Amino acid sequence: MFRCQYITSEQLAGFDKYKYSAVDTNPLSVYVMQHVWSRVVQIVPLWIAPNILTFSGFLMVLFNYIQLSYCDWDYTASGTGNQHIPNWIWISAALGNFLAYALDSIDGKHARRTQSSSPLGELFDHGLDSWTASIFPLSLFSIFGCDSGEAGLTPMKMYLVTSVVLFTFMLSHWEKYNTGVLFLPWAYDISQLSMTMVYLLTAIVGVDAFHKPIFPHVYMTDFLITFLVGCSLLIAFPQTIYNVIIAYRQRTLLKSSAYEGMLPLFSPSLLFLLLTVWAVYSPSSILERQPRLFLWMVGVLFSNVTCRVIICQMSSTRSEVFHWILLPLAIVVGLAVSGYLGSLEEVAFFALSACVTAAHVHYGVCVGKQLSKHFHIYVFSLKKREII
Repeated sequence: MFRCQYITSEQLAGFDKYKYSAVDTNPLSVYVMQHVWSRVVQIVPLWIAPNILTFSGFLMVLFNYIQLSYCDWDYTASGTGNQHIPNWIWISAALGNFLAYALDSIDGKHARRTQSSSPLGELFDHGLDSWTASIFPLSLFSIFGCDSGEAGLTPMKMYLVTSVVLFTFMLSHWEKYNTGVLFLPWAYDISQLSMTMVYLLTAIVGVDAFHKPIFPHVYMTDFLITFLVGCSLLIAFPQTIYNVIIAYRQRTLLKSSAYEGMLPLFSPSLLFLLLTVWAVYSPSSILERQPRLFLWMVGVLFSNVTCRVIICQMSSTRSEVFHWILLPLAIVVGLAVSGYLGSLEEVAFFALSACVTAAHVHYGVCVGKQLSKHFHIYVFSLKKREII
């Protein structure tokens, strides 16, 4: 079941030559957080594999999401006079968010401590990050709700905010695909600390504070969403464009033409187009009926497409123009918006969500097994495989 060979022999050869190259210029990270993480990593036992830290952080993010999904499946629990999410959930979310941030920040340092750094570890880290990038906002949306008048967020706004966050993550790896260097985004540390503080603030003052106007028709929600989107559009995106332009001027770009350089963006753009068409033209208003599950599907699909780009980027191979996982989505969207599915649209949506989630998990497990076998290592152990 998990023996599919998703990585080609050409990509495996590219992984053998891969060297990690990253630049961190974020003042908050360089002058504050890196010093904190250098101390924290010292308490981690040397027998623990770095990927255990990475996976534990992902599980914490997922656990937060599951908690909030249970309390607030349709994003209607928050709002004045309608508080159904206990305060301890917000405290748990703050703690889980910060611990996940810490584990994601020290896993690379721990890999260097244990001399176990490998392309598999980096792919494992970035692959899970591509999934958590969507889970973070999906959890945060429970504070605002989508049934709370002017202070809430409509499902369409949630979808657009999530898409901006995901495209920002994707752009950082598109940047590395073209430049060979991962410029760590400034928005990451700021957003993680901010989300932790927002959860703590919610536990202290309650969700009511976010649903009272600060100024006429201006709510705390407006500031937080503006901040979240602003970090992406005003910090991360300009940095990416700047770094690519500098590489072009210095003639260090890895791709020979604009077409080759833009290849990784074709599938994400088509994915966004298909999902937007479905969200806008759905006969049964599927986004409004199932906002949490629709946004979950968005995150899974973006993560799968991004992981394939990361593999091409790390192995120095050509990115695919069209990823096969978009084919069933295109078929379902076409049948849904044309009216052929009729009352079965929601059933088809549930089936598609389950299938793409299972396909993404299958992809991740198979890639991990394939690379661990190739490098003669184990994913969750520091022991070496026997070379047969």
